[in-house]
Amino acid sequence: MIPTGEATLGPFFPPRYVDKGANDLTVFEGRQATGEAIEIHGRVIQDDGQVLENLIVEIWQPDAGGIFRHPADPRHAQADPNFLGWGRAATDAQGRYLFRTIQPGAPEGRAPHINVMLMFSGLMRILKTTLYFEVGAGNESDPVLSCVPSGRRGLLLAKKQGPNRYCFDIRLCGDGETPFFDD
Repeated sequence: MIPTGEATLGPFFPPRYVDKGANDLTVFEGRQATGEAIEIHGRVIQDDGQVLENLIVEIWQPDAGGIFRHPADPRHAQADPNFLGWGRAATDAQGRYLFRTIQPGAPEGRAPHINVMLMFSGLMRILKTTLYFEVGAGNESDPVLSCVPSGRRGLLLAKKQGPNRYCFDIRLCGDGETPFFDD
């Protein structure tokens, strides 16, 4: 069956919606970002275990010094000029995504983290969550992570899988659903 406008809500993303290299935050305008390069990968899974192909995953994060490149961050003028802090990837036929980025520093009053947004045909709204690192200092006192019931906080922790490599699977609903946040 082919989804139609009556059967599935848009937007419908074309197969090449994500530009080549948009998932590599380690380089901006040909210049290397400051900090430790890491890889984050995972799968996006539905309740029934099925994966979603061509789901758009966006990330937004602070640089290695914990500074967001955004005017809302009072220190944004000191942000790494070689680090945009934003990237986009599309899931493949196995529901996998991959980012190369910089290990984020801790913004003031927060643990190191990466903001994650998901967009897909048929979703009624953008889903937003936050990725933390299982070996991250400051997780125990992060105000956003503390809002999540203690038994579910582990669902927001990227698992270390070797030097500079982390896995963060996202489950959209059901048992083990990733906690999502409203604005």
